[in-house]
Amino acid sequence: MLEKGSKTYNMNLAEKVAIVTGAGSGIGQHTSLALLKEGYAVALAGRRVEALENTATEAGADAQTLVVPTDVTAPDSVSHLFSQTVADFGRLDLLFNNAGIGAPGVPLEDLTYEQWRAVVDTNLTGSFLCTQEAFKAMKHQEPQGGRIINNGSISAHVPRPNSAPYTATKHAITGLTRSTSLDGRQYNIACGQIDIGNAYTDMTSRMKGGVRQADGATTAEPTMNVEDVAQAVVYMAGLPLSANVQFMTVMATKMPYIGRG
Repeated sequence: MLEKGSKTYNMNLAEKVAIVTGAGSGIGQHTSLALLKEGYAVALAGRRVEALENTATEAGADAQTLVVPTDVTAPDSVSHLFSQTVADFGRLDLLFNNAGIGAPGVPLEDLTYEQWRAVVDTNLTGSFLCTQEAFKAMKHQEPQGGRIINNGSISAHVPRPNSAPYTATKHAITGLTRSTSLDGRQYNIACGQIDIGNAYTDMTSRMKGGVRQADGATTAEPTMNVEDVAQAVVYMAGLPLSANVQFMTVMATKMPYIGRG
């Protein structure tokens, strides 16, 4: 359980409230900061409290942030995240299901059961548990409804070599997005998915040195500014609930995705 140590900065009831999972680094951190600049109050969720507090500090003293150490694979921890957010900020308008991990890039037959389960539990089950809690909050608030954005991946369309757990979960996220979008209609809950390719973060920095391609070659790949991803999420989030970006792909223009193989 990771919920101990929740900390609120500049708490006030906010007009727009978001939860971002995986908010301590990479896409989650940059998206959190972009949402804060747009006037959202943001609950920053993730395993590493120091990283979450760094995000809150970078946002500045005037930003409304709530640091909630969270294990998205644990139902009680997820429930605490959402109840604390609503208690502190009054409602929930946006969930960005961003937290995710990969497995070692080894041949499929050499993956351990534990490595498979870790990816499935974080990427898929974690998103499902957060979606459940978002539904509970959004159904019963006034005005009713809200938006859920799932972080898919280019891997939701095509795999990289030796990526079975990650690719399988990202394909599954697409199914979760479709089901959530359909089931949320009666509660004014919109759900969309952003599929991201080669945003430059610590996780993808290796791409400049070369990554394995489908033909076995190792090739450096172009990347894009992670800030552009954050702005894409802000755009999706800013639409009225009568409109929805169902699926968006944002990628480095020259990455080997179109025509990959």
